[in-house]
Amino acid sequence: MFDYLTVKEAAEKWGITPRRVQLLCVRGRIEGAMKYASVWAIPKEAEG
Repeated sequence: MFDYLTVKEAAEKWGITPRRVQLLCVRGRIEGAMKYASVWAIPKEAEG
């Protein structure tokens, strides 16, 4: 079990679009989000 969500999983959990999740990550609004290559890893406990 991983402690991170993908952009798609976070979007479904928070009820917003995946594009919006990516923008929040890029702007530093999601604490603990990290980018590996071209994939964002978002902590499960993060709020969107």
